[in-house]
Amino acid sequence: MIQNPIPWPNGARCACAITFDMDADVLIHISKPADAHDRLYPVSMGKYGPTVAVPRILETYRRLGLKQSFFVPGWCVEQYPQAVEAMLEGGHEIGHHGYLHEDPTALSGDEQAYWFARGMEAHVKASGKNPRGYRAPVYNANQKTIDLLVEHGFVYDSSLMADDIPYLMKTDAGELYEMPVHWGTDDWPPFAHYDEIGYLMPVRAPSTGLQAFFEEFEAQYAAGGFWMPILHPFLTGRLARWRQMEQWLENILETRDVWFAPLEDIAAHIQSLRDAGTYTPRTEDLPYYTGPQHLGR
Repeated sequence: MIQNPIPWPNGARCACAITFDMDADVLIHISKPADAHDRLYPVSMGKYGPTVAVPRILETYRRLGLKQSFFVPGWCVEQYPQAVEAMLEGGHEIGHHGYLHEDPTALSGDEQAYWFARGMEAHVKASGKNPRGYRAPVYNANQKTIDLLVEHGFVYDSSLMADDIPYLMKTDAGELYEMPVHWGTDDWPPFAHYDEIGYLMPVRAPSTGLQAFFEEFEAQYAAGGFWMPILHPFLTGRLARWRQMEQWLENILETRDVWFAPLEDIAAHIQSLRDAGTYTPRTEDLPYYTGPQHLGR
């Protein structure tokens, strides 16, 4: 059960957004800056995303008539302009995902603001407009991150985990929608095997790894909820995995009453319901805490 279900357009039972983080090879560059340029295996694994997987994914979307959301670090926007241009030509949303996939919580406030601005500059240069949404690398947002998003007029974040469906976050400076993530719909646990950045997962078969995503969909569909996988082109965009996803999509579009939309459109829909006075999202007030919590004292 979902306590406060959102009424979706045209009576759809579930809102769906397939979100891809196109990190490409930036992960190895930020992890091993001294010699990443000569680590050919991880560089080539990352490059597979924008050069091979993204065209495959976009062709599926074109054929099925889907518009979806991608999150791209600013460095990747600059390094792989053809992939970004293809996303934009297909009418897809591109969100902010840092500049070098830097961990915001490992930076000072000034450093975080600097790299956030560098990422913004790359997006504006590529698309001619500010991104509307943001996802923190490795979901590591802190209060400074939220403050930057509000300051720069972002509509939503997609890094936090406080609900099953989109909710509202309010600070003293403003408000922001949260499109909640969770590890159960992230493809790192079933598919990532990347020793250089500290991930050694037991790689699952495509059918086994993706089954968890499909079961999460069934629960959200039954509850009238929101289904959002968090995927990476160089993982789930591989041939056999994407074939499984493509076949599942074809079946869902034919047999279920779902609304596939970019996250910015889902946020805009919720805002329209609020403006009309027909829906009030659950609200979380931030910051959660103003200092360390000394438990047991």
